[in-house]
Amino acid sequence: MDAAHFIFLFLAIGLVAFLYSSVGHAGASGYIATMTLFGVAPTIIRPTALVLNILVASIGAFQFWRAGHFSWKLFWPFALLSIPAAYLGGYLQPSASILRILIGIVLLFSAARLVFRRSDPSQTAVPSRPMAVSVGAGLGFLAGLTGTGGGIFLTPLLLFCRWAHIRQAAAVSALFIWVNSIAGLIGYFTAVHSVPTLGIVLGAAAIVGGFVGSRLGSRHFPTRTISILLAIVLTIAGAKLIFTR
Repeated sequence: MDAAHFIFLFLAIGLVAFLYSSVGHAGASGYIATMTLFGVAPTIIRPTALVLNILVASIGAFQFWRAGHFSWKLFWPFALLSIPAAYLGGYLQPSASILRILIGIVLLFSAARLVFRRSDPSQTAVPSRPMAVSVGAGLGFLAGLTGTGGGIFLTPLLLFCRWAHIRQAAAVSALFIWVNSIAGLIGYFTAVHSVPTLGIVLGAAAIVGGFVGSRLGSRHFPTRTISILLAIVLTIAGAKLIFTR
């Protein structure tokens, strides 16, 4: 990648972090989509997205905790088995073709989720512990395997099942993303014994974008417009991964 392309990639990662953090997310699917469009190899995309996710999720988790939206009672059953499951997913090294399809499906799912966002449920009920623990384990494994933090699946699930309000779901998902991204990255490092330097370099852009976006908050932006634009990018990147070689 030449200097010009890298500069555009750097700026694009900062923009993705800004947009996602402004609506309460870490941005893994956006980073994956951006790096896909810039031609980064899928094997490098996964650990790089995990590094960026850790940085931005830590900022978002702190902001939502400070605002009083975090619920430990709701969080810990989902996180209990998700952490070792994310480690296992990060440790596994599927073939490049399988990884492309898996990541492509995740991107298309993320796009659909952005388009069909559910409104805040009027009433909520905490799920049973066995249900939360089993769901968390599955999401953790998928998070480590694909290089996401699992929040893109947990947030809509919390809302669809009426287990949490929007801000509470975002707060729980932010920390869920953080712990599982760390576990997935450790699993990847255990198997490969290295982390791409691209994640460290792009981390500066993600930190700045994530800090500014999370501080401003979604109330200052037309979030529906942002969601549609992000969905378009995710769809293009997901289709590129699945249908091109």
